[in-house]
Amino acid sequence: MRGLLAIGLLALVAAPVSAQDPSLPNDRGVRVGITYTAGARARLVVLPGPGADSVRAIVQRDLDYSDRFEVLALSPGDAPGGGAGPVNYPLYRTLGASYGVEIRPDGNRVTVRLQDIVAGVMRQEQPFTLPDPAAPGFRMAVHRISDEVVRWISGTPGIAATRLLVLQDKRAYRVDSDGADVAVVPPASETVLSPTWSPDGQSIAYTRFLDGTGPIVIQRLGTGERQVVPGTETQLNFTPAFSPDGRTLAFARTDQQGGTDIYAVNVADKCCLRRLTVGRFADNLSPTYAPDGRRLAFVSTRAGSPQIYAMSSDGTDQELLAPFDYGATGPSNAPEWSPDGSAVAFHRDIDRAHQVFILDVGSRRFKQLTSSGRNSDPTWAPDGRHLAFISDRSGRNQVWVIDTETGRIRQIPLSGEARLPHWSRRLGGTAP
Repeated sequence: MRGLLAIGLLALVAAPVSAQDPSLPNDRGVRVGITYTAGARARLVVLPGPGADSVRAIVQRDLDYSDRFEVLALSPGDAPGGGAGPVNYPLYRTLGASYGVEIRPDGNRVTVRLQDIVAGVMRQEQPFTLPDPAAPGFRMAVHRISDEVVRWISGTPGIAATRLLVLQDKRAYRVDSDGADVAVVPPASETVLSPTWSPDGQSIAYTRFLDGTGPIVIQRLGTGERQVVPGTETQLNFTPAFSPDGRTLAFARTDQQGGTDIYAVNVADKCCLRRLTVGRFADNLSPTYAPDGRRLAFVSTRAGSPQIYAMSSDGTDQELLAPFDYGATGPSNAPEWSPDGSAVAFHRDIDRAHQVFILDVGSRRFKQLTSSGRNSDPTWAPDGRHLAFISDRSGRNQVWVIDTETGRIRQIPLSGEARLPHWSRRLGGTAP
């Protein structure tokens, strides 16, 4: 749970670890001759060929959604012979392509090749084993292929093999980064608040809302095993956030006097509950860890309206993080630290509408990302350049994704009203 819901609950009651897929072979050889310029969108084409059409379709969309390439759509006449023979470098060169992605099926494996269209040579080749297309893990395995292709070209993996947690009708749902495979996270009988991913993507933490109180639960997605976080059995506890190493959980708690403070507990050893803030008639909530685990950003009403503060992970050195002007800007909520630690995303009231901002932590300068409709609760993708957030620009609250470098935006359509998204780190091994 994040800023908006947290503030609403207070009135009612008174956010990279990356794991390598062991099924993928190690990188073969040294990449030579590929130059990728950040901010430039190279033209790329997914080459046609016999079989594996579903794999090509997913990879093509993933590469488009990476926002690092201009993905060219081929017409039937652009690939004589159905793409079964050698790569026709001159043809694709005339179309303006710099790279070609070739996918060749062989039983339950596909061989993926990165073709340098300009130089007329193959730059990378790797086989991938895929589950049966009807198996639950098929799409995620293909997403990992897409992320590897992005890494071959740019040096940084893509974000296709990630998921979002989203609240809909008091239930937590997970959805792939491309909007596919929407599924409720069991148990569906409980009222869930504040769902958040663990750093390894294998567990989630959430508040189980129980008629005015709410313990925080950590649940393993693969097995369904659940445990109540020590020290949260009573009162209302919400906005949980894992430390980058997954050993500590920070969260907010509302006490019986009406104040709200941030606590931290060692969930790895199931001990050591610590209070990090002392409200004294103020509310402190929505903690988010810096990627090195040394700092926390959070929301506090100590100066009046909610604003973004920061402190050391032990509660010391508390300070205002995001400057604000009374009268010019309104409350600020829902901070989330970027994966590289350089920025904090949050939403702030501008002309009585929530808009998404990025704060550069070093310079304390802002960048406003949205202006259409009401936009709130941003969450970072693991690449540090994409943000998901909630917007009503389509007429109802839905999840949207923005590329912070180009401003390109897309919707993740869901069947109902969406709230409080949280983006996973990269998923390793067999996705839950």
